[in-house]
Amino acid sequence: MELFRNTNFDFLGKKWPFIIASLVLTVAGITSTILKGGPRYGIDFRGGAIMDVKFAGQPPVEKIRTALSRNVKGEITVQNVGGADNEVLIGTELQSDQALAAARAAMTQTLEATFGGPGAGAGKLDFNNAGSAALADQIRDPLTRAGGGLSDQQLQELADRLRAYRDQRRSGLVTSFDELSSVQGVTPQVVSVLKQECHLAPFNVRRVEVVGPKVGGELRWQAVKATLYALAGMLVYIAFRFEWIYGVAAVIAVFHDTIITIGLFSLFNKEISLTVIAALLTLVGYSMNDTIVVFDRIRENLKILRREKLEKLINLSINQTLSRTILTSGLTFLTVIALFLFGGEVLHGFSFALVVGITIGTYSSIFVASPILVFWQDFVETRKKARGTGAVAAAQSAQPVRRNSVKAVK
Repeated sequence: MELFRNTNFDFLGKKWPFIIASLVLTVAGITSTILKGGPRYGIDFRGGAIMDVKFAGQPPVEKIRTALSRNVKGEITVQNVGGADNEVLIGTELQSDQALAAARAAMTQTLEATFGGPGAGAGKLDFNNAGSAALADQIRDPLTRAGGGLSDQQLQELADRLRAYRDQRRSGLVTSFDELSSVQGVTPQVVSVLKQECHLAPFNVRRVEVVGPKVGGELRWQAVKATLYALAGMLVYIAFRFEWIYGVAAVIAVFHDTIITIGLFSLFNKEISLTVIAALLTLVGYSMNDTIVVFDRIRENLKILRREKLEKLINLSINQTLSRTILTSGLTFLTVIALFLFGGEVLHGFSFALVVGITIGTYSSIFVASPILVFWQDFVETRKKARGTGAVAAAQSAQPVRRNSVKAVK
């Protein structure tokens, strides 16, 4: 399938507006990053705690942020996961490893005190956030007093079944103790004891991830190394597959894409997280692949049209691959723009990097990588002409000296 046939657009003739735009975006991004003291890293790289919380209804984001800000030190972030799951990701930055456990406990206690509902703070156990062991300990004595005492093994098995029902059948949130009567081994006595000894919070802490500041720094360095290694490997491959100047042009274009993308993250004050790094590495490969397709066509045309000027030959090669570029980049762009618009706040950074990177990466293959080949050829030809002119001038200056020498001998 081809969208365009026999096109003859003068891409390289229009290169300067795009090159100037790239320079402006690069300078603006670098300046913003320097003024802000570096990129704005997420908790993955700074260190901190991330808590995934599911609510029974629509999460009150501002109320959560306000409550946590009063009890937990450092910056608090609350992000809607999106969709109909009523989930939020709560994150807090930590400055030391010693504060991790305290922050995790403070976040849980604050949620319990703010959203726990009836029974919270009255010595009752939160059934929706309790583990099997805690649940078994809470109902052991009351069950015995009610005449339904169980052995330790039976009690633990019952607690495991209740927890499995909560997590697997109800996604972590039970709204009524009466529905537990369908669980194997749950008698009316058990339900009655659960109502007396437990309460149902309207939220469930699904997972908690903790990243120490030291680990965050190591992750940041590993991300930088992964990007540099990827670029170095591609440079070696292209230099071997084509010529070294092709590899340099492709790597410069990829650096251009990465720097502009990171700069836009700084300009729009967006966080760089592990998912963003994954997007950047994806873009490195995507942009490089697009550039190699153009370079491969240039190499094929060089064998056929040897007397053609390089600039005209590159224009021809870009036009020949234009249909493929529009199809692949266009369809990919439609996918990532849908992810950006409807993917929710959690995927916003990832999708933003893909939207920017695909746009920048597509035009850099045409207006950045290809012009470098032309600039290099012009530079080489200028040096050859300079050397040739210098050799002629030296020969001409030496010729009268030889005639004078001959006259002197006579």
